[in-house]
Amino acid sequence: MMNERQRFAQLLRVCSKNLFLDQGLQVHTTVVKSGYGFDMMINNDLIDMYGKCGRVEMACKVFDRMLQRNVVSWTSLMCGYLNQGNAKSSLLLLSRMGSSMVKPNEFTFSTNFKACGFVGVPENGMQVHGWCCKTGFEWFPVVGNSLIDMYSKCGRIEAASQVFDEVPERSLITWNAMISGYAVGHMGDKSLDLFKEMQIQGKNPDGFTFTSTLKACAGLGELEAGRQIHGFLISMGFLLSQQTIVAGSLIDLYAKCGSLRDAQKVFDQVERKSVISWTTLVVGYAQEGNLSKAMESYSALRKSSFPIDGFVLSSVMAVFADFALLEQGKQMHAYITKVPFGLDISVANSVMDMYLKCGVTEDADKVFEEMPKRNVVSWTIMITGYGKHGLGEQAINIFENMKSENISPDGVTYLAILSSCSHSGLVEKSQQYFSRLLNDPKIKPNVEHYACMVDLLGRSGRLKEARNLIKNMPVKPNSGIWQTLLSACKLHKDLEMGREVGEILMKMDDVSVVNYVMMSSIYANAGLWKESEKVRKSVKVKGLNKVGGQSWVEIDKSIHFFYNGDERHPLTSRIHEKLKEMEKRLKEEVQFAYEVRFSLHDVEEESREESLRVHSEKLAIGLFLVHNDGIEKERGCIRIFKNLRVCGDCHEFIKGLSKILTKVFLVRDANRFHKFENGECSCGDYW
Repeated sequence: MMNERQRFAQLLRVCSKNLFLDQGLQVHTTVVKSGYGFDMMINNDLIDMYGKCGRVEMACKVFDRMLQRNVVSWTSLMCGYLNQGNAKSSLLLLSRMGSSMVKPNEFTFSTNFKACGFVGVPENGMQVHGWCCKTGFEWFPVVGNSLIDMYSKCGRIEAASQVFDEVPERSLITWNAMISGYAVGHMGDKSLDLFKEMQIQGKNPDGFTFTSTLKACAGLGELEAGRQIHGFLISMGFLLSQQTIVAGSLIDLYAKCGSLRDAQKVFDQVERKSVISWTTLVVGYAQEGNLSKAMESYSALRKSSFPIDGFVLSSVMAVFADFALLEQGKQMHAYITKVPFGLDISVANSVMDMYLKCGVTEDADKVFEEMPKRNVVSWTIMITGYGKHGLGEQAINIFENMKSENISPDGVTYLAILSSCSHSGLVEKSQQYFSRLLNDPKIKPNVEHYACMVDLLGRSGRLKEARNLIKNMPVKPNSGIWQTLLSACKLHKDLEMGREVGEILMKMDDVSVVNYVMMSSIYANAGLWKESEKVRKSVKVKGLNKVGGQSWVEIDKSIHFFYNGDERHPLTSRIHEKLKEMEKRLKEEVQFAYEVRFSLHDVEEESREESLRVHSEKLAIGLFLVHNDGIEKERGCIRIFKNLRVCGDCHEFIKGLSKILTKVFLVRDANRFHKFENGECSCGDYW
């Protein structure tokens, strides 16, 4: 028959399992009154109960008052810290335990390997691993599984694989840990290979396995492999309608692979929808360019009973930022100020990013100044934003202020400041920061950092320096950095080096249409029309397609998209009339003329004008002017956004337009912002 002491222990374990904190507190009071206040078994159960109920400070008080402690006492408190997300305190407790007479067991080590995984510092894990090896616990299954998980989370996938190969017995958890490790470590192909091997070995996958393999498929863009796993789930009788996590991974796969119809079908099947899946749909539709469906899904989420957390707010704000939806962004910002998650740094960062990408630097400044706490991402966003606006000196000031507040720049921050210097032509400053980066022991420069320097040197006409930098840099050059140099050759009409770089690029990547377009332009600029035409024909022969120019403008909270030559808009004829009217005024008032070098050489002058008139950014501007006849007399700013670099003719056209209409035009292209005012551009024709 169970005695009183055993009944107390049993009651505490029930409270622990079901998270009954109030009842646990009552049992604790009764325990003390009954004379069991110093009983080691009862105290261990109290520590476990408080830890699992999120009251680790109470668990600490019980632990500190204990006259005797065993391995369960120490490990239970470590679990309490870990349950609260305080991995460092767990590791400090392990260090204290090492100085005591109590020796750790397999569960102690397993718990602290999880803590090392949370902290993400592999050196900590290696120290604990060394201690574990001396005690002989490394061969216990629970320890091996935790080791694989820890090394994977710390980015040491080779070490995780070595542990996996050496474990004497592989359970389903072991397989899952390694499959997940490969998937998270962007080695999806190995994750899928292990998934196949696991089944050959006779292990049946579970929901966790499928979640990891679907993540691997999403990372690889392997839509068909994902479909096969989906079919496998159906054949197994796996009820996706009730498996929220697996269904969420499937939705994520389809969304990332651009199959939104399938993502929506799975989403509609799920009975208990998750806020993450809902957000995945919103972002997926936005990335597909289907803004109406994205907003429809977001509205449905807002109307649901799900709480809008920081992840949702940041994700949706990122959609508004990418599409430069200023009005929607402002509305979301107003909503954010009223909810608890609005104070999250990640949310504030996304608000700043939205304002900067919409060209409203003053509002971004205000958010930045009012943030109670900033991280390196906050500073990097501001540096990037100012750089995109061509405000290089201000970007430099922000970078220096960041350092004065003891925030260390990371690789992305250095990329932001180098890019900012490049956009403003600040060669000397850029070289100083690049030198500082090379001497920073914590950061390893990558090809993107070198590409910024190549861009800066190339733009300033120092082409040979730029080429030598590529040839002598310690990292392997990719096609992108050679394209940067080729663009500089085009800008400075250096035919000889352009040919040399073009040959290198064609050997590296002969399917990128960008390479052919630039080479064709270089030949055309040199008057070598036959060679230019030959390059253009090879594009057709290979069946390559250039990314279509797309621009959009927001009018009365509605977004209007245009492609080059687009005639789908119901106001197309009026748009063309308005553009012709503007062209006539430009010719008369500022002597604007189409530049032949921006159009094809083998068509008549009138046809050239027609082809340039239908560029997407001009169509967007034309629509705005049609909607706002009399806009010349109003103040304000016309905001236009383009997915590619704005062309030279449109750049000149908008400069002239800003003068004759006395209107400010803000154009965001793929590279930067252009603020056109009184016939001049903020980029100084340097873009």
